[in-house]
Amino acid sequence: MEQRDRGFPDQDGVAGPDTEIRPVQLVSAGVVAALVGFASSSVVVLAGLRAVGADPRQAASGLFALAVTQALGTLWLSRRHRMPIMLAWSTPGAALLASTGPVKGGWPAAIGAFLLVGALMLLTALWPRLGALIAAIPAPIAQAMLAGVLLSLCLAPVHGLVDHPALVAPAVVVWLVLLRLAPRFAVPAAFATAVAAIGIWLVWHGGLDGPLLPRVVLTAPTLTWTAVLSLAVPLYVVTMASQNVPGVAVLSSYGYTVPWRESMTVTGVGTVLGAPAGGHAINLAAITAALVASPDAHPDPRRRWIVAQLAAWTYLVLALASMVLVTATTAAPAGVTTAVAGLALVGTLASALTSALTDPDDRQAAVLAFVVAASGITVGGIGAAFWALAAGLLVRTVLRRGPDVRPPRP
Repeated sequence: MEQRDRGFPDQDGVAGPDTEIRPVQLVSAGVVAALVGFASSSVVVLAGLRAVGADPRQAASGLFALAVTQALGTLWLSRRHRMPIMLAWSTPGAALLASTGPVKGGWPAAIGAFLLVGALMLLTALWPRLGALIAAIPAPIAQAMLAGVLLSLCLAPVHGLVDHPALVAPAVVVWLVLLRLAPRFAVPAAFATAVAAIGIWLVWHGGLDGPLLPRVVLTAPTLTWTAVLSLAVPLYVVTMASQNVPGVAVLSSYGYTVPWRESMTVTGVGTVLGAPAGGHAINLAAITAALVASPDAHPDPRRRWIVAQLAAWTYLVLALASMVLVTATTAAPAGVTTAVAGLALVGTLASALTSALTDPDDRQAAVLAFVVAASGITVGGIGAAFWALAAGLLVRTVLRRGPDVRPPRP
């Protein structure tokens, strides 16, 4: 009975708590989950932070802050609830930053937007109606906006192959081969290949020159209306719709009941604390959650939280590599890093497009939202993501037909 009360899945047909599993298997599962999460999207995070005005040190500080806050949040939630609850940085949110670019007020205004996102997450925990309001945004519109945001980044590998074939082609080949053989590791392996190619390029061009140790760089926030509408609102919507909701769904698919209010509180506090150092948002994980919550991580569902703990400790170690990664990617030719980031987002783009076009009744509104987001327009200092949501919702309202006028299906 205690197992059900704490949100654990049933044990029917699953190995019991006394099932033998070697410690090295637990450590391996946790380390792999963290490496997959870090390698799959750290370059996306760096691209997003640099796009909204961070210099290399500030971007490294942001990546460090995200890795630390999500690790600490994971340690707290997974141990407190004895469930494999993983937190992650908002990868779609980072892609949104990369497509939006600088806003009025520069990097301090972006920091203010990050703080506001954290405050909105805390408000979501305290006031369920706000979460319901976000859930009321039609999924096709939200996913179409995300797809439009991702498009420009997903074009980067194409340009990279033309501009720097020697550096980008090996990563693309590895990514393509592993998509067929081991899809889970396609992006991390492509990332490792790109890092190796950049390393060889640096050896031929004078070696690595720059700081290597991480350092927290704090920035005093400011808040402008353009940053609120261009960054904060779309970032909150994307993080909730594309990360927190799927994160709950993934854990539910393995039989775990996520403590929603406490999860929103922890991610909100983590985002607020990490924002001055450059962290844009943390949230419930989906992909890495699947890695630690599946039977592959541990045969006993009641012990999988240990894997999440080990993954969190691995993230704390990987945080120390933030400055090295920034220094290496900054020294590489322009376009190489964004090409790898684009590879990391191809799967997310495919998923977003599929979700956006599933419902025939919302298809036109979703396509318009996608086109507006992909256009990269700025009107009144407000970026395309906000206008994409507004346009999609407007068209959906105009075209939506009540049941009394809907033509009969053939």
